[in-house]
Amino acid sequence: MSYVEVRALSKGYDGVSVFQNIDLDVTRGQICVLVGPSGCGKTTLLRGIAGLTMPDSGVIRIDGRDVTRAPPKDRGVGMVFQHYALFPNMTVEQNLSFGLEQQKLSKHEIQQKVEGMIHLMGLEARAQAKPAALSGGQKQRVALARALILEPKLLLLDEPLSALDAQIRKRLREELKRLQHQVGFTAIFVTHDQEEALMLGDVVAIMQNGRFVQVGAPAEIYNSPASLDVASFIGDFNLLTPEQVKSLFKKTTDATWAIRPESIVISSAKKPQENGAGGNMLTGTISSVQVLVAILRYYVLCNGVFLKVDVLNSPKSQKFAVGDNVTLDIARGSINEMKS
Repeated sequence: MSYVEVRALSKGYDGVSVFQNIDLDVTRGQICVLVGPSGCGKTTLLRGIAGLTMPDSGVIRIDGRDVTRAPPKDRGVGMVFQHYALFPNMTVEQNLSFGLEQQKLSKHEIQQKVEGMIHLMGLEARAQAKPAALSGGQKQRVALARALILEPKLLLLDEPLSALDAQIRKRLREELKRLQHQVGFTAIFVTHDQEEALMLGDVVAIMQNGRFVQVGAPAEIYNSPASLDVASFIGDFNLLTPEQVKSLFKKTTDATWAIRPESIVISSAKKPQENGAGGNMLTGTISSVQVLVAILRYYVLCNGVFLKVDVLNSPKSQKFAVGDNVTLDIARGSINEMKS
């Protein structure tokens, strides 16, 4: 049985549908990431699960219990938002203690839980600091700690990292996965960042126009998109129209070919007799080079079509310059054929 079940859920405002008859299952101990463009319905769905928005129809169950109409306080749900919503006049310790005090726990039990959570989050040096003295990353860790300390059945996170800079976001993503393994919580995480979704999610649910267009493991979503819309949204495929496929490979098709940049093998230009028969081989010219930190991206012009090719930016890897003639080898298994 799924830990979180959403069945035939619908919600609209002023006669305009946000989503209709959607289903979702989340297994205990998993992070399920809802990802999609702004306005697709993911935050409304999260608020519905939290009890902050009532659905028009459908059922929401948490741990087997129907909570569709239950108030938020009776759902056993913790929430972390983009805005930290910390109590400004309280220290980190006091922010963490507040919810436990409302539960009428003893002072000794509260102290133990707060000390344990502060250690878990690495906030020992900031325990007596107030929010104004904390960095953005520290505030978000406190907000996460405040939700986790209440031991919620389900943790709901609505774009909690979007206001942070890139390096802090990366560190907190890693920290969130570490905490998941240590604490074992179940979570639904909303983001519009594809990289964040693939890195954090045990399962990724792609939402577009109020419906799930693909739900699966990150590797499945990344390597085998279910549709052209998914391929266009997730990652950075080379998307070749039927006309471009014919121009490049002399093959007639009514499908768009989607090819990952990193699945293309680039090498120095070979003579025709050196070309192998294991894939689709092209010759082209480097038109530009981009350094994407650990990745080198080459833009290669092949018979009037630009292809992106990604290779590891390693001192040992062969480097090419603008104007170099190269050969591209595209394995047949790396080509996703899909129709609109």
